[in-house]
Amino acid sequence: GVTRLLLTRIPFFKEIIVSSFCCDNCSWSNTEIQSAGRIQEQGVRYTLAVTSRQDMNREVVKTDCASARIPELDFEIPAFSQKGVLTTIEGIIDRAVAGLEQDQPARRVTDKEVARKIDEFIDKLRQLKDVKSPFTFILDDPSGNSFVENPQAPQRDEALMVTRYRRSPQQCALLGLEGEEVDAKLPDAAEDLRDEVLQFNTNCPECNAPASTNMKLVQIPHFKEVIIMATNCDSCGHRTNEVKSGGAIEPQGTRITLRITDPSDMTRDILKSETCSVEIPELEFELGMGALGGKFTTLEGLLKDIRDLVEKNPFTLGDSSTPSRTGKLQEFIGKLQDVKGKAQAHFIMDDPAGNSYLQNVYAPEEDPELSVQRYERTFEQNEELGLNDMRTEGYETQAASGR
Repeated sequence: GVTRLLLTRIPFFKEIIVSSFCCDNCSWSNTEIQSAGRIQEQGVRYTLAVTSRQDMNREVVKTDCASARIPELDFEIPAFSQKGVLTTIEGIIDRAVAGLEQDQPARRVTDKEVARKIDEFIDKLRQLKDVKSPFTFILDDPSGNSFVENPQAPQRDEALMVTRYRRSPQQCALLGLEGEEVDAKLPDAAEDLRDEVLQFNTNCPECNAPASTNMKLVQIPHFKEVIIMATNCDSCGHRTNEVKSGGAIEPQGTRITLRITDPSDMTRDILKSETCSVEIPELEFELGMGALGGKFTTLEGLLKDIRDLVEKNPFTLGDSSTPSRTGKLQEFIGKLQDVKGKAQAHFIMDDPAGNSYLQNVYAPEEDPELSVQRYERTFEQNEELGLNDMRTEGYETQAASGR
């Protein structure tokens, strides 16, 4: 026969190898999957509350070292009892039914009572497929390479709970890692942060209803790490996102100047920290430090935020505004729209903390339209950042003498 191999990637999961065997003589076929990556630092346990037929269609990656359980029926598929498979929840139940039915004809002859009990249990498994009553599906994989689909990704799935845990010595021995785990060091907390989206409870800033904030540590190429925080309120629909620098304040300030010459410049990534000010000399426009907060977006997205900031300000374009002021602001909005289209202009970002970033599309080569200037901060800038009174060395001695 012929075995075919396919390397594919499952969205929001990882790469896997799908192998398929087919025999032309007897038409027997078989498929299985293997993880294309290494064994993960931690094991993973997926707990899914199955409540509808749609849940039965969720994709499942079950490796050969994973076990599957349905507590309501006291049913378990032990680890290493099946080959790895890419299927659905319904497919796992069908495979279990097929395995139980395989020897039933022989059992009905040799042991009718056991065969009757197995038939009853098979009927219960088949009834699960109709989801007349909810049940729980648990997939436990100490290698961390199994997966249960989240159809709402990248949003959170309330019906699916994902738990990561540290393997026991027995599980390490089953995976052949016993010798490695004895001398293994604890996983780096920073590495865990890079791989996971952390979530903590908070209140919505608009309606004060309970909400959740997602936090992710992201590495920006040719720059540094940043922390992206996003809040989504299910009650009023309010959404907000904010970016914090993941590193320390740089020794020098940064002044980034981009000459906008083409509409494609609008797609450049931008990290604007809270300490960064923005200037467009051609429009005689300057956005002060702290305005719009920290943002990780594109140049077009930042210009759109600037336009919204002007248009939605009731003191400038509301009923109390004067016609002359309204005319000037409408003219400014028109020029800002031209910058997004065809007009050439200079876009300047000045960050005394040095934590802002504008994408160099030619990286790692020099960008002819982009210049980055480092400068020494003034006393006033250090004062605004709180650096003049900050001591990072020798403060222990001073505190002891003060007592």
